[in-house]
Amino acid sequence: MEAKWIALSNTSIGIFMAFANANMILIALPAIFAGIKFNPFSPSGIIYMMWLLMIYSIVTSVIVLTFGKISDMFGRVKLYILGFVIFTIGSILLSIVNATGVTAALELIIFRAVQGIGGGFMMVNSAAILTDYFPRSELGKALGTNQIAGLIGGVVGLVLGGILAGINWRLIFIINIPIGIVGTIWSIISLKETGVRKKTSIDVAGNATFIAGLTILLISLTYGLLPYGDSQLGWSNPFVWAGIGVSFVLILAFIFIELKVQSPLLELRLFKHRDFATGNLSNMLASLARQGITFMLILWLQAIWLPLHGYSWSSVPFWAGVYMIPNLAGFAIFGPVSGYLSDRYGSKWFTVLGLSISTISFALLAILPYDFNYAEFVIIIFLMGAGMGLFTSPNTADIMAAVPPDKRGVASGIRATLMNVASTASLALYFTIVLTGMVVMYPVYATKELNALGLPSSVVNFIASLPATAALFAAFLGYDPFSLVANKLPPALFHEVDKPSVFVNAIAPSFTYGLKEAIYISIILLIVATVVSAIRTGEKRAARLGNDPEGNKSVQKDAQTTG
Repeated sequence: MEAKWIALSNTSIGIFMAFANANMILIALPAIFAGIKFNPFSPSGIIYMMWLLMIYSIVTSVIVLTFGKISDMFGRVKLYILGFVIFTIGSILLSIVNATGVTAALELIIFRAVQGIGGGFMMVNSAAILTDYFPRSELGKALGTNQIAGLIGGVVGLVLGGILAGINWRLIFIINIPIGIVGTIWSIISLKETGVRKKTSIDVAGNATFIAGLTILLISLTYGLLPYGDSQLGWSNPFVWAGIGVSFVLILAFIFIELKVQSPLLELRLFKHRDFATGNLSNMLASLARQGITFMLILWLQAIWLPLHGYSWSSVPFWAGVYMIPNLAGFAIFGPVSGYLSDRYGSKWFTVLGLSISTISFALLAILPYDFNYAEFVIIIFLMGAGMGLFTSPNTADIMAAVPPDKRGVASGIRATLMNVASTASLALYFTIVLTGMVVMYPVYATKELNALGLPSSVVNFIASLPATAALFAAFLGYDPFSLVANKLPPALFHEVDKPSVFVNAIAPSFTYGLKEAIYISIILLIVATVVSAIRTGEKRAARLGNDPEGNKSVQKDAQTTG
């Protein structure tokens, strides 16, 4: 087997494991909380739940830029293998957590952060390794195939997570261990360092200000979603705004430092290359538009559509994942096709077409009623996935092909950092928009629905005051939202209100109102991303090679262009 296909198999194992693990955790959260005897709806419970959900993405967002620089210095293959090892160790630690309650929740958060460190090494080096191994004329195809492995992992994680969580929650972590061991051994045996290394000094001041600034920013955004005082969101918390202010000061200091030091952590000169700059900016805008909406669609299924169509609360996390598979299928089909064709015919119009299709699908999503026809929903989310599949493979290939060989780790780190930060900011932004609307409108619609049942006004007011945030998270975790007030109502009255249709009709109008506002914002972001993407050169990678099958002439040309 050719070395390039061996490299693709290695990186595919890594991305398969990461995607499968992420979805298994989402599906298994109720089983995990039950297993460690932790109540996520206790006064402090929602904080631990949010950290367990967000810690992996926060850690990877903060470290991938630094890891990219280190990988360029010491070897991408070595640090990719190290990532496999650390991710596997994290899985072992997660599987043997033996405490209960808050202590167990805290241990899970810490060990999930360990997984994030391993995932960061794999994330930043996989694209760089493929760029090292594959000629430019096949890079889009390789990256598209790599993405298929991740999407297959995501689907397997949904199904397997539901099965394993029903047996024992520890199994969702244990299953990573043999995959991690096989991936580590296979990488050690088969991968060789082919990339160009560059021995430089570590930018200590840049690292310190960047990591501190980005960490404080992401933590502040996370706490903005948590209740504070009498408010259901944390944006009135002075520490949230102080954290955002401090983070921006640190990030500005970081940029100033990078302009002055001899060996910067962030290679700002790379942005002089048009394809690198436009590829990263359009990718960041697309991530900002997509990630929050994708999560809102899952909430839409779990809190509204599935209960309305007869699914039990405990089963909705699993079925929401299953019903989102058409989105993954669209990505899986069009990602490698776009990668292959863009290698031959140029990337620009594939990225523009992909973002345009995504924009149209978001516009169609905005006109769906909350009790939609599933066939229409399938077509729309398939188009969403297809659009992003058309965009992502050639866009990533353009970013990675635009830099000289000794900068590929840094380039991949910049790409991953911008994408991850945009994704986290997207969740915070859209959660805020949707929940703000619900805080105002849920009591109105809940009162109207409960009054129609002829319930006493005291009961109506009591249930209508149920925090919208807690109700949504309950549905997300597979709990009956009204079970949060079950012990405070007489059994006869609880039986009257504990029907999925009652909760759905109370919450759906306010949820969809906020969701549509969020979708309109995404449409604007995608239109801007499409314009930015159209500015790229998007040359045919095969044509740029001339008679040099490995792309060395192109590399030299890019190195000169980049400065």
